[in-house]
Amino acid sequence: MALYSAAAAVLAGLERGEGGLKSLVYNSGFPHVRQLYALVSETLRYASVLEKLLDGAALLQAEKKLQPQLAKVLVYDLLFGKGLKCGGRWKALARRHRARLEAELARMKVRYKVSRNEDLLAPEQAVSPAASQVPRYIRVNTLKTCVDDVIDFFKRQEYSYLGKADSVEELKALSGKKFMLDLHLPELLVFPSQTDLHDNLLYTSGHIILQDKASCLPAFLLGPAAGSHVIDACAAPGNKTSHLAAILKNKGQIFAFDVDPKRVATMNTLLTRAGVTGCQLAQQDFLTVNPRDPKYSRVTHVLLDPSCSGSGMVTRGPGEEAALSAERLQALSGFQRRVLSHALSFPALQRLVYSTCSLYQEENEDVVQAVLQEWGSAFRLVTAFPSWPCRGLAVFSGAESCLRASPAETLTHGFFVAVLERCREGAAAPSSLPAAAKENPQPGEVTEPGAAPKKRKKKKQRVK
Repeated sequence: MALYSAAAAVLAGLERGEGGLKSLVYNSGFPHVRQLYALVSETLRYASVLEKLLDGAALLQAEKKLQPQLAKVLVYDLLFGKGLKCGGRWKALARRHRARLEAELARMKVRYKVSRNEDLLAPEQAVSPAASQVPRYIRVNTLKTCVDDVIDFFKRQEYSYLGKADSVEELKALSGKKFMLDLHLPELLVFPSQTDLHDNLLYTSGHIILQDKASCLPAFLLGPAAGSHVIDACAAPGNKTSHLAAILKNKGQIFAFDVDPKRVATMNTLLTRAGVTGCQLAQQDFLTVNPRDPKYSRVTHVLLDPSCSGSGMVTRGPGEEAALSAERLQALSGFQRRVLSHALSFPALQRLVYSTCSLYQEENEDVVQAVLQEWGSAFRLVTAFPSWPCRGLAVFSGAESCLRASPAETLTHGFFVAVLERCREGAAAPSSLPAAAKENPQPGEVTEPGAAPKKRKKKKQRVK
């Protein structure tokens, strides 16, 4: 059962945009990573078929406690894999519905006029051309080291450092053992897309974090000053949390929430490896957190990256996200509106970043617009990264202040980011967010909102 639980957790992480397939598998804590990777990859490859099977057999309606991700994994192994390997109630449950599932599979084959299971797959069941050119990004963990030392380390491993990129086209052209400093984010190094660093000493020791560039934007744009109290509302698996800790320099306080106990345990492991201190983890639904609790009275910044469709995620293994039903999209956007409004209710809040890895307007601009209307003049959007090429869809006044990201235009996963600030009485709306407007940071340089750049001390736990 551990295998199926781990696979379901990876699928859920992909849907929430918490990382790529390899990163989530390697961070899962499951001892047999190749077995887990193979199961998740194949489940993703059959995702659209599994969705139709589950709907046709009404399995989720019949078994209310069965989560969709676990159902997909179980049905894949039952009908397409090597047979169920687990024991216990889930194995019994799947076998109880086997006849209905096999009947629905047979009907699908008749409907599509095919005889083999593989023939149900679409011919384009591989990573798209745009997705295949998304590079491998690594974020230097400044709690343990600095950019210059990491560059030196890779040079000693016979990688060629090409300097700071001037354009996306330069990143697109990377190949072999070449890497560059990202053109936007000061602590992000960029390698060719096929680069696998999961066994690299810097990764296993927590000196670098494998994190897509778009996923680095929320913490960077929130930009809390050292000493701030910050909430990471939907935090697992913890990459954004560790990024916040690095920005805070482990000074201040982070409150990180996630409702799933296994994900909280995984997050604890990741944060410990990254050297994060001053972070309180809570296995709790953020919607149940009381904003008036005195322990949160000094919270001035909130990072909110809630559950979403994951429609912008580019998996590095085979398979694509299945089409999202209108009902599921409506349920997600409703939840996102509730949690964003709840996040804005913390009395000392000054700045909030709302992000998703979704391409849908319903989860992005529509959510921000609805909540801003609900709060009246209390909060406003500010423009982050004025020169960022992809802006929010112009569906309401000011939506262009938001960011979008995509494989084709920014060489990242699909992403959406909005920065909200509390309005001060009589203050004019700012034209841009100071921290995000700085376009040319140098290696080892720190940028904080409203502050002049400061040089970071170079030597921290030099890796030899």
